[in-house]
Amino acid sequence: MAQQYDVIIAGGGLAGLTLSVQVKKMNPKAKVLVIEMRENSAPVAAHKVGESTVELATHYFREVLGLKDYLEEFELPKHGLRFFFNNGHKEEISNRVELGPRLKLPAPSHQLDRGTFENFLANHTQELGTEIVFGARVKDINFSEDGHGVICNHGGEEKRFTGRWVVDATSRFSLIKRKLGFEKSAPHNVNAVWYRLKGVIDIDEWSDKMEWKTFLAPRLRYLSTVHFMDTGYWVWVIPLGSKNTSIGIVADDDIHPFNTVNTYEKAVEWMHKHEPLCASKICPPKEELMDFRVLKHFAHNSGRIYSSERWAVTGDAGAFLDPFYSPGSDFISLNNTWLSDLITRDLSGEDIKVRAEIYDRTHLAWFESWLPIYQDKYKLMGNTQIMVFKIFWDWAIYWSVPCLLFTNKGFTDLKVLKELFVSEKSLGKKFGLLNKRVQDLFLQWLPYENKIFSNRYIDPVDLDYLKAFQVGIEKQYNTNSLLAKVAENIGLLEHIAAELFRRISHEVKGTPLDIKVNPYTISLTEEVDTTSENALSRKPEIINDVAKMWFYESLVPEKEVS
Repeated sequence: MAQQYDVIIAGGGLAGLTLSVQVKKMNPKAKVLVIEMRENSAPVAAHKVGESTVELATHYFREVLGLKDYLEEFELPKHGLRFFFNNGHKEEISNRVELGPRLKLPAPSHQLDRGTFENFLANHTQELGTEIVFGARVKDINFSEDGHGVICNHGGEEKRFTGRWVVDATSRFSLIKRKLGFEKSAPHNVNAVWYRLKGVIDIDEWSDKMEWKTFLAPRLRYLSTVHFMDTGYWVWVIPLGSKNTSIGIVADDDIHPFNTVNTYEKAVEWMHKHEPLCASKICPPKEELMDFRVLKHFAHNSGRIYSSERWAVTGDAGAFLDPFYSPGSDFISLNNTWLSDLITRDLSGEDIKVRAEIYDRTHLAWFESWLPIYQDKYKLMGNTQIMVFKIFWDWAIYWSVPCLLFTNKGFTDLKVLKELFVSEKSLGKKFGLLNKRVQDLFLQWLPYENKIFSNRYIDPVDLDYLKAFQVGIEKQYNTNSLLAKVAENIGLLEHIAAELFRRISHEVKGTPLDIKVNPYTISLTEEVDTTSENALSRKPEIINDVAKMWFYESLVPEKEVS
């Protein structure tokens, strides 16, 4: 007879292991089985995407899963995302426009060595009572109201297990997706190649100019997730706690075809052409690589995520968009939080049908609302002024709404979800429409904006509203106060969007800077509402913050690095 479990998780990577920890923490008596195809411990610096966390996932790892002590002792702190833009000549890093925090950000984040972290998680979840079968590959799942049958191959033998719940965490193998036929593509044609190098790479050592080297505190750049950017691509440099370094190239296939980077030799040739300084620093002989991996058209969607029939998908087995802002662990955090809530409620005897449907719809809608941040935006990456506006906008919408909701358990509060996402005039719908308008505006701006800038430094914390959003991530609210705060933040985002439009339209079309603007109509190609009651007047504090990220001489503050 097959062994019986409350929850069977197919896949023992980051998504599956963190889910097992979360379920055991919420319900210590739950009988949980993880089936993992690797034979034993994951290798240090395991070649997986997802080494860099941002604020939402950091809260999940540190506070929800209770891993703060481990992360602070064994993984590296992360000092934000850092961007270097095209300045027309890339042999000298100190001349490139640099965007990133001067000081450690208030909300923590981490650089993860995925091998080290997953080995810790495997040990930790077993200490909590989870069973793990290593060296086993799930072959099939037979769904049944009486318990789902999971068939796997283990050591050349077929083994069978039965679970009340079965969760697909098999990454891109996507067992349940393929079996039930709800695979869904994502319209974002971007590819990635990446590899690991032994040893520490500190970009402070890439220039001999002492003014630049000493402008920031030691190790601040080293502990950032570094992006080198130009039209259609970005290159990452990420430090790992194992004192190794992760390198990656992520590129739009329409601009940099996959066959120009899909071997190490081609990637090196590409790097010499597009990032010559990087080529000289992070492209050693092939035999010195720890690994090399490619992933074509990595973005994918899903037709379903959660079912009241007690199955679900999590992590890359569900949906994935883009690694630019390090969101992979964020989606795992949201995914596992909705899923563990459903599992816990079901095991306690609660009818989860309505809740499962709401979580499923919310998750899929959230993916769709986040798509415009990335879709067609790689063509903007060679334009410094547009990308500075875009990055600061993207951070603002991220810190002000999803991070705040997550730290306040808003994503599992049905009253919050109803107010945010159910009605046509809900805050969530407004949030999505506003973001789409701004993202489209950036694309419309591109034909008019082509100036190359050099020798500038810009810090997100210089903008008062961004600093307030970041500092406010961990503040706790009750349900009504949380909804009021989200509404307040969206109201502020409306003013920011309107002011961004005023600057852009003034530069492109010569429209007055003091016009009223309805932010839900902003466009360079359509008529903009400047007269209705929904048209907003300017706010002095927003004017000042937007001026700090405007690089044209008549409006920009004096440069801080030369």
